[in-house]
Amino acid sequence: MDFFKGQETLSAMGWILRSIVGFTFLIAVAKFMGQRSISQLRFLDFSIAIILGNILAHPLSDEKLGLKGSMITTVVIVVLYVAGVGLSLKWPLFKRFLDPPTLDLVRNGQILYPNLSKARITVEYLFSEIRKEKVEDINKVSLAVWEPGGTISVFLDTRFQPLTPSDMQITPSPFALIRPIIVDGVIDMTLLREMGKDVNWLANKTGNAPSEISNVKLATIDDSENVRVYSNDLRS
Repeated sequence: MDFFKGQETLSAMGWILRSIVGFTFLIAVAKFMGQRSISQLRFLDFSIAIILGNILAHPLSDEKLGLKGSMITTVVIVVLYVAGVGLSLKWPLFKRFLDPPTLDLVRNGQILYPNLSKARITVEYLFSEIRKEKVEDINKVSLAVWEPGGTISVFLDTRFQPLTPSDMQITPSPFALIRPIIVDGVIDMTLLREMGKDVNWLANKTGNAPSEISNVKLATIDDSENVRVYSNDLRS
């Protein structure tokens, strides 16, 4: 039996194998195309996602349809997609077609209603997005921009922006990224090697013997190599 051809009937194992192959193939295709979150999908990405979903959905629900044709079609579409992305990088006219320019929705506290219509959004939606930026009064907005990805960027008027240490001429402490180094007794060896340390050094920092590391529920480390150990109730 040719697994990739259509069949009159499929056994339960046949459906399972077809699902596994289809899923694995789709993951490989998505990896090749590059990953973006849903909010970052552009027009071309969204179109391709819908097309690929439909192409692979049919042979996964109809035993008379083979996987071979769907997989070939998918490969062709992915090649066209990659070519389209390449064209958008080299041909500005094609890029403007795929990614329309930004639209100013609010300028100096005034709503630009014609641009709302072009973006096909309502005033209520605009206010909802502004509230997500913790802005309660639209008069405080210096600029709100509709981005090609479908999000709204909001910029406050400088009079209403919070003070920063530089505004107050204060030198803050350097930024230190805190990352978990032990979770449920398991050491992140990649992070430990990245910092040029070993298990004995970490055990000394946590106040435990190397054999007792498994008892540590959570420990974090910052860029200054300061280790903080949390007890089982996650209170230091």
